[in-house]
Amino acid sequence: MSVLRVAPRTAAVLVLASAAALATFTWPFFVPAHPDTTARTGEAPLVLVVMLPVLVALVLAELSSGGIDSKALAMLGVLAAVNAALRPLGAGTAGIETVFFLLVLAGRVFGPGFGFLLGSTSLFASALLTAGVGPWLPFQMLAASWIGLGAGLLPARLRGRAEIAVLAGYGVLAAYGYGLLMNLWFWPFSTGAETQLSYVAGAPVLENLHRFAVFTAVTSTFGWDTGRAVTTAVAIVLAGPAVLVALRRAARRAAFGAPVAFAAPDAGAPAGPADGRASAEVGGAAAPAERGQGRPGGDQ
Repeated sequence: MSVLRVAPRTAAVLVLASAAALATFTWPFFVPAHPDTTARTGEAPLVLVVMLPVLVALVLAELSSGGIDSKALAMLGVLAAVNAALRPLGAGTAGIETVFFLLVLAGRVFGPGFGFLLGSTSLFASALLTAGVGPWLPFQMLAASWIGLGAGLLPARLRGRAEIAVLAGYGVLAAYGYGLLMNLWFWPFSTGAETQLSYVAGAPVLENLHRFAVFTAVTSTFGWDTGRAVTTAVAIVLAGPAVLVALRRAARRAAFGAPVAFAAPDAGAPAGPADGRASAEVGGAAAPAERGQGRPGGDQ
C-alpha cells in the first residue's frame, strides 16, 4: 500500500499528462515529419513549456485532495536532491545509471503521483547539476516520470523477497523502456533518409515501427540499455530492503496525510499541573516583596 493516496482528480491529471507525453514521442508515426536534425531542437522548449504547467497542476491537485502536504513536498525535494547527486556517479559509462533504483523504490513507497513528480524533478535537478540541459531534457523528464508512476502502481500487498524480486524485474523493464523512449525522441530526425533504419515520412505505421525496432536493437538494447537494466536490478536487490525500510520509517514518523487539528483550551477547565506551578511561582515571588515593604514599619 502506498503512503500517499491518489484522489480521482489526481488520477485524471496523471492520465491526461501521460496521454500528452505519449503524443510527444509518437506523433511522427501518424503525422509525416521532415527528418531534419533541428526539428526536435525547436520542439523541446514547447514540450517543456507544456509540461511544467502539468506538473504544477498535479501538485495542486494533490494538495487540494489531501494526497500530499508540506511534509511530502519536503520529502520530494530531499529525494530529488539525492537522485541529482547520484546520477553523475554512473551516467555516461557503458549505460550505467544510478538514478533509477531510488526512483523505483520511492514510487513504490509513496505512490504513483509522488513517483511521477519525483521522476521529473530528479532528472531536471540532475541536468542542472551536470550541465546536461538540452533538447533531450523534457523527454528524459517524461520518461523518468513514467518509471516512478509505474512503480507506484505495482501490486500493493507484496513484501519481503517477493517484493524485491518484483521491483528488480520492474527495474529491468523500466530501464529498457527508458532507452526505447529516448531513442524514439530523436530517431526520426537523426538517421538521415538513405539507410534501412531511417524514418520514412508518410510510410505505414508498421513499417516505421519495424525500422525503429531494428534501430533500437542495433544501437542501444544490447549495450547501453542492458547496462542500465543490470545496474538498476543489482542496486534494488542489494540496497532495496534497507532503503524501503528507511523510506517507510520516514513516512510513518512524518505521518503523511494525517490531519492536523488545533483545539481551543476550555476556559472552565481546572488548572493543570503547569498552571498550578505557575501560580505558586507567582505567589512565591510576590510574598518576599510584600514582607520587604512591611519590615521598615515594624523595625520602626
